[in-house]
Amino acid sequence: MGFFTDALREASIDKSRGGQSLLQKQKARWGWLFISPWIFGFFAFLFIPMVASLTFTFLDFNILEPEKTSFIGLENWSKLGSDPLLREALRVTGVFMLIALPVAIVQPIAMAGLLNARALKFRRIFTTLFYMPYVIPLISVIYIWTGVMNPQSGWIARVLMLFNIDMPDILNEPNWIPMALILIGLWGAGNAMLLTLAAMQNIPTSLYEAARVDGAGPMRIFFSITIPLISPVIFYNTVLALIGIFQIFTVPWILSRGGDRNPDNAYLFFNIHFYKTGFKFQDMGYAATLAWVLFLIVITLTILLFWSAKYWVYQPGSSES
Repeated sequence: MGFFTDALREASIDKSRGGQSLLQKQKARWGWLFISPWIFGFFAFLFIPMVASLTFTFLDFNILEPEKTSFIGLENWSKLGSDPLLREALRVTGVFMLIALPVAIVQPIAMAGLLNARALKFRRIFTTLFYMPYVIPLISVIYIWTGVMNPQSGWIARVLMLFNIDMPDILNEPNWIPMALILIGLWGAGNAMLLTLAAMQNIPTSLYEAARVDGAGPMRIFFSITIPLISPVIFYNTVLALIGIFQIFTVPWILSRGGDRNPDNAYLFFNIHFYKTGFKFQDMGYAATLAWVLFLIVITLTILLFWSAKYWVYQPGSSES
């Protein structure tokens, strides 16, 4: 037994020509083996498709007639300045972002603050009820809300009828469509609410007790202690909400019946224009260009968010915190 132990010890400390022990080499091989699925996925589903899409921006490429593909240089990029639908899609998406992003920031904080209130009873039941809509399939959510917001038979319309108020057709009137989309999106705040609630419950109670001793009221405590200490989670939710807003597609696509019902282009979000360009009009070169425009917009706004974080996000251990 001692012989095998000594042999194993000598093998583990035996240095190879590169200076690595046999044990270190074995660990390295196992490490590469375990991360190889991720490496394959990164190149197969991210890096190579991104390179391909960038290549398509310089081509006249019809997916149904690939043999007619030709190099056209920067023509697809120059087309961006003369595309009226692109300007309309950017306007619709931008207006929706200005309305929806503040709601996406405030709603989880409000829900988490309510659930974190000491006077609230049946807290776990309400937490479960608030989170449950998040796990409902989006298609089901859309059709549920379509019925709820029906101007003739929806329950919102029936409640308004009791007060002799006519409900507008919010799914077909351009001025109301952003509000309808936000109402549908409210159901998806369960995950952000849960993260915010966890952050609130992680705040030391001694801070609240010290503030009360100093005479601070509930509002002062909330804005001077709670909000600063949960600001990292607020920042995280803001980044995800911003990216999610620019990825919106399924809800307006279904509500507009595949883009066929589009009053005053109110449903013409950026991704709708991108999808129709590539798969309806078969202009894959220009669609790839639109995809890269979207990527540049989102990455720029995300970088600005990260830059602003140093001014309002609490960083434990930082001298400026």
